Amino acid sequence: MEIPALVGAGLIVIGAGIGLGKIGGSAMEAIARQPDATGKIQTAMIIIAALLEGLAFAALILGK
Repeated sequence: MEIPALVGAGLIVIGAGIGLGKIGGSAMEAIARQPDATGKIQTAMIIIAALLEGLAFAALILGK
């Protein structure tokens, strides 16, 4: 891999990590506010996290 591709891959990983952190933090705040909705919040969080990771993997593959 060339240097620009490595920098791009690093930025993708950093962006995905930030996104996953925000998703997790927001989900924990939502669960703290509404404990009765824990199952729905966790389901939505897992779906969004999976889509984000899929997008990050696709960007890494396309950036090669």
